[in-house]
Amino acid sequence: MRRDSIFYKLFQQSPTLLFSLLSHPPTNAEAYRFDSVAIKEPKFEIDGVFLPPQAQGAGIVYFCEVQFQKDEQLYERIFAESSLYFYRNRVRFSDWQVVVIYPSCNIEQSDLHPHRGLLSSDQVHRVYLDELGQIRQLPLWVAVMVLTTVEEDQAPEEARYLLSRTRAELSLPNSRAIIEMVTTIMTYRFEQLSRVEIEAMLDITLKETRVYREIKEEGRQEGRQEGRQEGRQEEAVNLVNRLLAKRFGELPDGVRSLIDALPLPSLEVLVEALLDFTSVAELQVWLEERSH
Repeated sequence: MRRDSIFYKLFQQSPTLLFSLLSHPPTNAEAYRFDSVAIKEPKFEIDGVFLPPQAQGAGIVYFCEVQFQKDEQLYERIFAESSLYFYRNRVRFSDWQVVVIYPSCNIEQSDLHPHRGLLSSDQVHRVYLDELGQIRQLPLWVAVMVLTTVEEDQAPEEARYLLSRTRAELSLPNSRAIIEMVTTIMTYRFEQLSRVEIEAMLDITLKETRVYREIKEEGRQEGRQEGRQEGRQEEAVNLVNRLLAKRFGELPDGVRSLIDALPLPSLEVLVEALLDFTSVAELQVWLEERSH
């Protein structure tokens, strides 16, 4: 499952979610802005940075890392990235802190000794999602985060519960964001299921959700814009490859060859249809049917 993108969306929707995991959040947590940054020389990619409001003077910058796979040099990288970014932007911040989110403590790197000072300080916060409590007892946004770790056989029931609870507890504008996140998480977790099967599992219509509308509209807009340029066939192929890469990652060479061979009308149909594919295998079947 694409957990990086899931947590990125979560923090985009609710930057204060990070601070609900901390014992001592900043008093101006509501004013923080979530971002991701890159640092060159050497180049580091920082997944999540929570920036204090500039209008209030120098504040604390929070670095967040979501780690669902074991990395035996995770802390070396995080502390190097964070220290370098803080050094480069020292005048903007009064302090820095790191938050690492794990599904469980088993994922944490084995050798902690070189970092014992920081790890035992109030500057580094380690959050283990399986220790936050029962998913149905948690605040809704935190429960959505924990949904990414629930066992697959329990996930549909918990997702339906969260959707029902969201509709009952929140007003429409606030509930829509959580409903979007729950459906996105389940779509990623059950990529082997068709859109119809996901809808039946959650008792919801995915075509009504923003994640479906955004991808479909993106395809339409880019298709209209690039269709006006010269070389429409090549531009359409590039568009389809970009949209599919967002959904499935790097495509096999054989699949890319089938896409390259499609006529322009079929490429335009594919832009509309690509969200319905739940796996590269389904995409390949679709392409092979149109190559005959």
